[in-house]
Amino acid sequence: MATRLEEMYASKIKPSLHKDFGYKNLMEVPKLDKIVLNMGIGEATKDEKKINAAVADLAAITGQKPVITKSKKAIANFKIRENMPIGVKVTLRRARMYEFLDRLVTIALPRVRDFRGVSPKSFDGRGNYALGLKEQHVFPEIKYDDVEGGVRGMDIIICTTAKSDKEAKALLAGFGMPFVK
Repeated sequence: MATRLEEMYASKIKPSLHKDFGYKNLMEVPKLDKIVLNMGIGEATKDEKKINAAVADLAAITGQKPVITKSKKAIANFKIRENMPIGVKVTLRRARMYEFLDRLVTIALPRVRDFRGVSPKSFDGRGNYALGLKEQHVFPEIKYDDVEGGVRGMDIIICTTAKSDKEAKALLAGFGMPFVK
């Protein structure tokens, strides 16, 4: 069963992009590839329970079990040893990706304090968009009182098949991403 955004992409966004950018083939039209969520937990060097709390939060937000990322090498200044857990990440594809993007755009971003829109300058030059949130409480799945280990931010990277930032911005704007004018 297709999600709301998948149906909107097929019926409205895809034909609009095909017409606006003048693609010769319908398969050239950019689409979402994946969404990667990452939480870096710097305090995990002192307290292992912080990783478990971050895993629980990210699993509640995405509906998918996160992978624990480990350090590749030792850094004495940060008190990090090799293979020490330092973060968690999730890669979303297909239906879960569209559901997450829908919740991000319609529910989470408007709940950010003093929100005026997302920066249109956060594209990487290859059609991918990066976004950072300062706290995980903007998602309704996270109850403010039940949070263990404090407030953590997260990075959200939206990967598309677009060849340029202009195409990717048009794609994300079609999904309702609130870019600052």
